[in-house]
Amino acid sequence: MEFTVNKSDLVRELMLSQGVVEKKTTIPILSNVLVEAAGEKVTFTATDLELGIRCSCPARVTKEGSGTIPARKLLDYVRLLPDADVQVKFLDNHWATLVCGRSRTRIAGMSRESYPALPVMPEVIAELPVGTLAAMISRTIFSISAEESRFTLNGALLLLKPGSVTMVATDGHRLAMVEKQESIPGLESQFRALLPRKAMAEVLKMASSAEPEASLKFSGDENHLFFQLGDRLLISRKLTGNFPDFERVLPKEQPNAVTMQRDDLRAALERVMQFADERSHAIRVKFSPGEAKVFSSLSDTGESEELINVEYDGADIEISFNAQYLLDFMRAITEEQVMFRFKEANSAGEMRPVALEGGFLYRYVVMPMRI
Repeated sequence: MEFTVNKSDLVRELMLSQGVVEKKTTIPILSNVLVEAAGEKVTFTATDLELGIRCSCPARVTKEGSGTIPARKLLDYVRLLPDADVQVKFLDNHWATLVCGRSRTRIAGMSRESYPALPVMPEVIAELPVGTLAAMISRTIFSISAEESRFTLNGALLLLKPGSVTMVATDGHRLAMVEKQESIPGLESQFRALLPRKAMAEVLKMASSAEPEASLKFSGDENHLFFQLGDRLLISRKLTGNFPDFERVLPKEQPNAVTMQRDDLRAALERVMQFADERSHAIRVKFSPGEAKVFSSLSDTGESEELINVEYDGADIEISFNAQYLLDFMRAITEEQVMFRFKEANSAGEMRPVALEGGFLYRYVVMPMRI
């Protein structure tokens, strides 16, 4: 195999593979990227058996073929090359020779024969703007549980209906739900799937270099989910199990409402959290007519208190929260005002942007803490 490729194109595609390549593996070839040259392009494939990605870029192919090279070593080296064309040639002993300008390097590769084959993408179920899916992921991914024992909560629920898209994530202490009315070409009936966190993170990477309106093709079979964006294909194993009935968690009765400036609350939380317990991040918020006091309890490191103006005309009430949970929501939104709704101090509170941007309905339910 022999081909010539632009250095910038090569780096861009190799970077996409890094989140998928297995760093510590008992199967050495999974640390490699599969390189295939055919026609007028070169294709790169990486997998850790749970997640796989295939992407390509234009190339001048002198001799078609395939081989594998250590993915991290290849990217680290190519990044350091000058901005010029890179000539790549695979030898019979599976080593690869790279020539760029006056630089010449040989990298030890492995035969492609033992490289696992990725499943073939079945018929497309739906197409939606990649910007829509990326926005939904960024508003929910932080609420996914990090506890491996709760495997049904290690991802987000994607719910596709002919006229809407919904994504929900929860870790048992909080729940993020985002919904958008969206016409989905090709979707004939409801489709549910649990997206692993790692796959969601890779979709965000793919979306970062694409136009928001670019069409992302989505498909699935019994075991895998497929996301195709142009020449890039991401394949993920499905999470199995039943996602909790999230609609039962959404509060129904919330007579109290507080409207606040996002930046004011975010800044107050960031300062007060410096003096909160390092493990629980517990802080207190006292709502009074026209004002909210955000404060931490006296600890070995000190204490802190912030006052912010709010729109609220109810009775005084004090609620304890994990400050990190509130900050995650603040950092996920761009709207200037946020509304906090609640029934009483010990019941679940709900945060949402006051003015919805981009047509998204965004609800964030967070449980109070007992201090």
